[in-house]
Amino acid sequence: MEINKYIKSEMAKLDRGIVATPENREQLENFAGGCGQGSLILMQMAIQYGYKIALENLQIQYEQESII
Repeated sequence: MEINKYIKSEMAKLDRGIVATPENREQLENFAGGCGQGSLILMQMAIQYGYKIALENLQIQYEQESII
């Protein structure tokens, strides 16, 4: 699968989950700010972890494409 198609298919899955995906960082920060102390740190940790998972998934997809 072409990497752009893979990314689009994965992004489409974000709207099907139980938890809503914010449209932008401002929405996410507003939500976290209303949840109490420490939520902004937890939010940043979640963003970084999500980024790490995304990079790992891209690496796996790239390696599979290289084998084929």
